[in-house]
Amino acid sequence: MKLKLPLSKVTIACFILFSIFNLNAKAQEVITLQKAIDYTLERNLTIKQSQFNESLTDETLKQSKYNLLPNLTVGPQASFNFGRNIDPSTNQFINQRIFALSGFAQSQVVVSQGGQLRNQIVANRLQLDADRGATAKVKNDLILNVVTTYLSVLTNQDLVAAAQQQIGIAKITLDRAQKNFDVGNQTLADLSQAKAQGSNADLNITNAQNQLELSILTLKQLMEMPPSTQIVVEKPDISKLSDASTLFDAEIVLKTALAVNPDISLAELRQKVAAQNIKIAKGNYYPSLVLFGQAGSNYSDARRLFTGLTPTGSSDTIGFIANTQTAVVAPNFIQSSKRYPFFNQLGDNFNQSVGVSLQIPIFGRFTARTSVRKAKINYENAVVTAQLAKNNLGKIIYQAVWDVRAAEKKFISTQQTYQANKDAFNVIQQRYNVGLVNSLDYNTSLTNLNTSQFNLIQAQYEVVFRSKIIDYYLGNPIKL
Repeated sequence: MKLKLPLSKVTIACFILFSIFNLNAKAQEVITLQKAIDYTLERNLTIKQSQFNESLTDETLKQSKYNLLPNLTVGPQASFNFGRNIDPSTNQFINQRIFALSGFAQSQVVVSQGGQLRNQIVANRLQLDADRGATAKVKNDLILNVVTTYLSVLTNQDLVAAAQQQIGIAKITLDRAQKNFDVGNQTLADLSQAKAQGSNADLNITNAQNQLELSILTLKQLMEMPPSTQIVVEKPDISKLSDASTLFDAEIVLKTALAVNPDISLAELRQKVAAQNIKIAKGNYYPSLVLFGQAGSNYSDARRLFTGLTPTGSSDTIGFIANTQTAVVAPNFIQSSKRYPFFNQLGDNFNQSVGVSLQIPIFGRFTARTSVRKAKINYENAVVTAQLAKNNLGKIIYQAVWDVRAAEKKFISTQQTYQANKDAFNVIQQRYNVGLVNSLDYNTSLTNLNTSQFNLIQAQYEVVFRSKIIDYYLGNPIKL
């Protein structure tokens, strides 16, 4: 009996299977070396932190330029006063409620401050260049780490493949030994040797797989990928890797590296910043000249505007004329006033002032001298630091050149060893198959072949890695 599904259900089932297959295909992202570098430069948090430092220094530079501009401060004030108070508009005592309003605007600009403002701008600009150099250094170091880890993944992939081949050979050997043991052609010791060889192959592939997973995890961390992300590291053409250059002159490499290496440029920029800080500190010895100006006004609702005098018709005796005793009288008047309009009062009370302030340092408890001395010490330390960076780079360059030469010699030697062990194993395997060689000699030859194969794989990638390190210090793009 043949079961048939309706067309719609068949379609749905096929769609589900296709979706699952497509999901699995998309789940594993193929990572090339260039993609790994791009992801690292785009996502790595250490780079972002360095860029934040750049942004902070850039804002500091902008502020040092803004410090050349005059400032402006406005101070309005309003109050209600009760009881006996001084009228702020007339400065007279008055016993009533007063609403008072006053305000001022003042500005000042630094005309001269011993060149500190200008020198600070130069120092901040140099510091911004230094921070940019620090970011470039972080990027270069991360690129080198990515290349190193990427090559480590490739090495471990080949080691896993070689270990799997060992398992295949070990299974064939164990199967043959079991059959020979069953028919009495081999002893229990021979069978045990074959089993031990199989166990050793299992251990080798376990170790190789662990190293592969660890190197892939490290690569994911550099790219800021979640550990659960499934990736496939693309393997380049092995023949191209074998063509890695190993002929380098240490002096030529060092001369180029001194000009392009971010560590050196960073140390030199910090040295320039320290030199500029000496000029800033010396500015404390010189006078400061500040130009300032202020404008203000006030208003009080208790103040009245005088409009005139009105006679009352009465008079008061204020004295007598000598000899005649004639009284001297003065007529009485009543002062008339009205509310002082708000804007008129502000206009009438408007006041301005301009001035120059000169501050001359005489004795400041040696703070200026101490600042200068500390700045000079920091500069001398920066000079030593720059020289140390150059010395360390020289040591690294010479060591790298020696390492790449040694790696090439090691690779040639492992090639010869592998080929010799391969030829020897082929002969021993043929003799073992016809019973002319015991299992101990066979397993020893197989172990030697496997070991030489592992050494060859590692030596091959070591040549590539060492040559890429030289490219890194030469400032060349790192490609596989």
